[in-house]
Amino acid sequence: MKIEFVRLPNVDKRDIIELMNHPLVARHMPLLKVPFTEEDYDAFIARKEQFWAEHGYGPWGFLIDGQFAGWGGLQPEDGNADVAMVLHPSYWGYGKALLKRILEYGFENLGLESVTIMLPLSRQSDRTLARLGFRFEKQVELDGKPFRRYRLDARRWSR
Repeated sequence: MKIEFVRLPNVDKRDIIELMNHPLVARHMPLLKVPFTEEDYDAFIARKEQFWAEHGYGPWGFLIDGQFAGWGGLQPEDGNADVAMVLHPSYWGYGKALLKRILEYGFENLGLESVTIMLPLSRQSDRTLARLGFRFEKQVELDGKPFRRYRLDARRWSR
């Protein structure tokens, strides 16, 4: 299996739009406006590229064996470097491998002291995140929607 991270503008627009409109994906994205249109795509790409310009990090497109599998990476959120990951259902089993690469980049390349992950209440991943060293921090609201925030300190991370 070959995993590649590419900047989002280098991913076919149709692939991202299709992913964001997939009903199984949208079910776990309470902030997503569906349908996700070409105009939404343009604003999405501009916002994600702005993260790179302002913070030196942002999300990538994930290619697995040359096929678009989803997008994610580190994004600034409330003063934290927050992990985002949106995978096509065909690639849901690849999340751990992708997360490890994202954490490696954040801790080793960027020298981050910690990262967060915010999950909507529809996601039940407490045990999985705990095995990776994340600890529940608190429930937060984003645009009026509840999320659980977890934090992983660099000293608790093990490759």
